[in-house]
Amino acid sequence: MLARAAPEVLRRQLRLYLVTDEGLCRGRPLADVVAAAVQGGAGCVQLRDKQLGTREFLAQALVLKSLLAPLAVPLVINDRVEVALACGADGVHLGQGDMAPEQARRLLPPHVFIGWSVQTLDDVARSASLPLDYLGVSPVFATPTKTDTKAPWGLDGLRQVRAATALPLVAIGGIHPGNARAVLEAGADGLAVVSALCAADDPGAAARVFHAQMGIP
Repeated sequence: MLARAAPEVLRRQLRLYLVTDEGLCRGRPLADVVAAAVQGGAGCVQLRDKQLGTREFLAQALVLKSLLAPLAVPLVINDRVEVALACGADGVHLGQGDMAPEQARRLLPPHVFIGWSVQTLDDVARSASLPLDYLGVSPVFATPTKTDTKAPWGLDGLRQVRAATALPLVAIGGIHPGNARAVLEAGADGLAVVSALCAADDPGAAARVFHAQMGIP
């Protein structure tokens, strides 16, 4: 039976975390955009699509799993635990309106890690009693790809979250190379990026720019 990645390994994988949005890929196949971003240094990929039916979503997940598994890049499924089980995903990311982390943990194999979006300090406090492997701080800055959330945390809010938990933190929402270093300095372990990679002319080059800004060789 596989074990979940050690916290230091997970932190490294989450450092540059691609969250997919097929609508931002400018007509390119999603798998091509993901492959380019990973080649450029994205260390984790979350498949997110709130519109697709289960069959179509699973088909996408299986394609990405076959692409990422040989590269040892984790595939995370947003929301749909049944799809994560069916495709053999490495992780699941849950929002405040999704399945409760305790229920997901009972269903998922022990090696599958769980992330959870936090929108308030009360959420952060609750996380201490939940079976979680990382927290998604959402959104750090205002962004058109995250419209169903509360007011942005900002860097000061991110610092408050960092002071309140030892779990790895992934910042999402309005992240781009110009603010990447500031977000990390405010306490994030990783940056979840949507449009800055999916919509980039060259997702691989865009990922390398993030690495340069973050001080990653």
